[in-house]
Amino acid sequence: MIWNAPRRGSDQSEAAAYIADMAASLATMARRHGLGTLGYLLDMARMEAENAAEADKGESS
Repeated sequence: MIWNAPRRGSDQSEAAAYIADMAASLATMARRHGLGTLGYLLDMARMEAENAAEADKGESS
C-alpha cells in the first residue's frame, strides 16, 4: 500500500496528479538505470495523467 496515495472518494484530478508525480519519479529512476524506453513510456503516462488532472479541474470549475 502506498501511504500518501489519494484515498477512496478523492476526486479524479487529485488521483491523476498523484499518478503524474509518481510516473515522473519512476521515469527518472528508469533513465538513471539505463532503461530509456521504460523512461519514455513513463513520461507518456505522466503527460496523460497531467492532462487528465487538468481536464477534471476544468470540468469542476
